[in-house]
Amino acid sequence: MLGTVADPIWQFHPHPEVWLLVATIAGAYAYAIRVIGPMVVPAGQAVVRRKQLWCFGVGLALLWFASDWPVHDIAEQRLYSVHMLQHMILAYFMPPLMLLAVPTWLGRLVLGDGRVWSAFRWLAKPVAAGVIFNIVLMVSHIPGVVNASVDSSNGLLHYSLHVLLVLTALLMWTPVCGPFPELRIGPGGQMIYLFAMSIIPTVPAGWLTFADGVVYKAYAQDPRLWGISVQTDQQLAGAIMKVGGSTFLWVLIAYIFFSRFMGNWEEQNTYRRSRRIPDAEIVGHDDTPLTYDEVTRAFDAGPPAEEPERPEQHPA
Repeated sequence: MLGTVADPIWQFHPHPEVWLLVATIAGAYAYAIRVIGPMVVPAGQAVVRRKQLWCFGVGLALLWFASDWPVHDIAEQRLYSVHMLQHMILAYFMPPLMLLAVPTWLGRLVLGDGRVWSAFRWLAKPVAAGVIFNIVLMVSHIPGVVNASVDSSNGLLHYSLHVLLVLTALLMWTPVCGPFPELRIGPGGQMIYLFAMSIIPTVPAGWLTFADGVVYKAYAQDPRLWGISVQTDQQLAGAIMKVGGSTFLWVLIAYIFFSRFMGNWEEQNTYRRSRRIPDAEIVGHDDTPLTYDEVTRAFDAGPPAEEPERPEQHPA
């Protein structure tokens, strides 16, 4: 039976190398936060924020989901569309979460202040990071590279491409949400940068959507999972790359725009009275209000007001 539970792809296949990777990352992060952080971070400052812990948990879960059974097995042996979904997670969804999870002190501790930091600072410039990431992205979709990477005898090539994709994706996202404030660009620059990053994925996406015949021969084999044909699989892969890549970046651009440039629009254009007192109306914050007697005594203690001179009146 094809595409059902009888398909060997649905038989559980353990990936201990993935479990070891996930456990190592989780253990290293926990050790850094619990042991190293309190010794490095000045007293009174938070070692890590709750938001960063949530980002780390979700990012690690996405890494595990994309790299373990059944997603990894289906992506490697059955459907290129699932392979594309796997790449979208590893390149667009997981990296920004992991960067947001890294406190600044931890990032500086890992990279230091020597040659590694100097090289990283140069590579993390928007132009360099964007070019490097998109070159790796395009190379990872070359038919010869894809066919060789999904071959069961080339497991090292497959994992090496994934590692390279993740590393260059982390580099690409650093100017937007990296842990180093001096390497992040402003909101306007972020929108332009993310828009530029959304252009390149449309090329292989359009190519897959409108290609005639089989692009990746490694996926033109039986059994066909869920009865999806090779041509439909390629079109789905193109749609996933377009929606998962470009649309995701456009949503972020809209979010940055409204957060940065439209944050006070509702407050400035509403007819409702704001609960926040404008600075121009703040006249003091006395704990006890002034009484009439206190005001009267203050006036009495001052010098008497001089009467203005009256102009002399001359008889007509």
